[in-house]
Amino acid sequence: MIEFNKNEFAPYYANYVEKGNTNLSIIDGLLQQYQVVTEFFKLIPSDKLNYRYSEGKWTVKDIILHLIDAERIFAYRALRIARNDITELPGFEENDYVIEANASERSLSSLLEEYKMVRNSTVCLYKSFTSDQLERLGVASGSSVSVRAIGVIIQGHEKHHLEIIKERYL
Repeated sequence: MIEFNKNEFAPYYANYVEKGNTNLSIIDGLLQQYQVVTEFFKLIPSDKLNYRYSEGKWTVKDIILHLIDAERIFAYRALRIARNDITELPGFEENDYVIEANASERSLSSLLEEYKMVRNSTVCLYKSFTSDQLERLGVASGSSVSVRAIGVIIQGHEKHHLEIIKERYL
C-alpha cells in the first residue's frame, strides 16, 4: 500500500489521490485502470459521445481527450521531477486545451488508440524510475508534488471523470 507524506501533493489533489489505487504499485494501478477505462468507453452508446449535459460542458469525447492531454502533462512533470530538474513547472488551462483539441472530429477508436499509446508510454516511464526518483519532490502548479503522487493522481483524475460521466451523461 502506498502511503503519502503531507508534502507529496497539494490539498486540491487529495480527491484524486483518494480515488487512485494505492493498494497496487503505480505501474499495476495504471495497467489495471487502462483496462477499466477502455472497456468503459467502448460501452458508451455512440449517440452519447458528442452529448453535453448542459451548455458549455464537455462531451464524452472531450473528456477522453482531456484525460489523454492531462496524462501527458502529468507524465512530463514526473519525468522532469524524477530527473531532478528543479525548475518550477507551470499549470495548464484545461478548458483552453479542450477548445483546441477538436475531439468531436475524432472517432472513438482513434481516441482510444491514442489513450493506449499514452498509457503505455506512462507505464514505461514509471518502470524506469528508481525508488529514490519516485519519492523525489518538485514544484508544479505552485505546489510540492512527488513523482509517485503524480502516478496516483493520474489514476484518480481518470476515476473522477468516469464518475462524472456515469452521473451526468449516461
